[in-house]
Amino acid sequence: MAPVKVTKICCIGAGYVGGPTCAVIALKCPEIQVTIVDLNKARVDAWNSDDFDLPIYEPGLEEVVRQCRGRNLFFSTDVDKGILEADLIFVSVNTPTKKSGVGAGFAADLNYVELATRRIAAVATSSKIVVEKSTVPCRTAESMRTILEANSKPGCRFDILSNPEFLAEGTAITDLFSPDRVLIGSLQTKEGKDACRSLTDVYAHWVPIERIVTVGLWSSELSKLAANAMLAQRISSINALSAICEATGANIDEVANAVGKDSRVGPKFLRASVGFGGSCFQKDILNLVYLSESLHLPEVAAYWRQVVEMNEYQKGRFSKRVVDTLFNTITGKKIAILGFAFKADTGDTRESAAITLIKNFQAERALVTIYDPQVLHSQIWSDLMEASSGVPLETIKRQVSIASSALEACRDAEAVVIATEWKEFRTINWEGVYSHMTKPAFIFDGRLLLDAEKLRDIGFKVTVIGRGERL
Repeated sequence: MAPVKVTKICCIGAGYVGGPTCAVIALKCPEIQVTIVDLNKARVDAWNSDDFDLPIYEPGLEEVVRQCRGRNLFFSTDVDKGILEADLIFVSVNTPTKKSGVGAGFAADLNYVELATRRIAAVATSSKIVVEKSTVPCRTAESMRTILEANSKPGCRFDILSNPEFLAEGTAITDLFSPDRVLIGSLQTKEGKDACRSLTDVYAHWVPIERIVTVGLWSSELSKLAANAMLAQRISSINALSAICEATGANIDEVANAVGKDSRVGPKFLRASVGFGGSCFQKDILNLVYLSESLHLPEVAAYWRQVVEMNEYQKGRFSKRVVDTLFNTITGKKIAILGFAFKADTGDTRESAAITLIKNFQAERALVTIYDPQVLHSQIWSDLMEASSGVPLETIKRQVSIASSALEACRDAEAVVIATEWKEFRTINWEGVYSHMTKPAFIFDGRLLLDAEKLRDIGFKVTVIGRGERL
């Protein structure tokens, strides 16, 4: 039996992974019909909006959707129709960290994956290739296969593949156009290899074949966790060194540059910051910790757990430095937070360092004003309510407000905190900001974004993460 020629793709999940990935597949494979399905009607409506007010912000995404939508790219809430018609189905649903039960706080919650898998089994009337696109624990494919085989109709065959994404938010479209690698894992049987070839043929429309890496199922699943864990490890390592720099008077930029010149190390992910965030790093490391513990490897679990602990330490250390610098109290003082997204060029706020900083400042009874150029106000309030463990929104709003511009956020503030590295913060009229701030006016750069000397010339008291200058 030859590999199936894929002509119709269904993606279950219209979020940060499924939306951009399948939009690019539609662009690069005009002869393949791509349908992205989701039960969230508001999200699907946004993907289909006449003004292209898409539900996620990603540079270049709107242009891709404009070219394909209505031609061979469709967004729908009709999940069953998408499943029925497809040759190949991507499962790209959320896999958050469990909040209760066994493994709470560490293990991935696979409820959405299981629901999607059961739906495929219940609806499908012909054989399908089912592709894990969500980030999942090692050997999740085995569970999916068990469910599919136990519930399949006569004559229906399901081949499971793992095809993890390695996208960086803010550069996802560029990453999809020219990936470092496309990883496809399959069972090492003839049927598994045929299914792998079918998906390989899709990506080969634009990805050089030498960049399409085919491996075993379990290796593919573990590779995604390993990649994110090792990237996060580099960030925690440089952030740990930033604390030493501040204590000794060294400059973390200079240290990172010197270390990054070593070809064995390289310069990437050696930029100190207030801490990493996003949907992947912390979740995947905690997943790896849980996996290690379940395999009775406590030393391995402890090693990876420290990466997350260092990240939390960095956020707490930065918050404390703000308080210490503002004469050991910020009670009643206005603090402007510039940036709420976990990184620039995305509207995603999951595990954003800004959330922790604001929570810490609230605990010190400060008055916080937030500005972010992309994050919806409703998302900010939702995140702050979740972080406050059920504190009513009215109570939060007594201490926290949201501004419509950076200048508005900084007006009458005693301190400005750079929490996200948005480029627009570099070009703010800092002289104008200074003139409307309470004096002495402080700036805390948690992203190594600003020209500290120019700001000092204006009159600001500047603290930069990872630098030991004295005010």
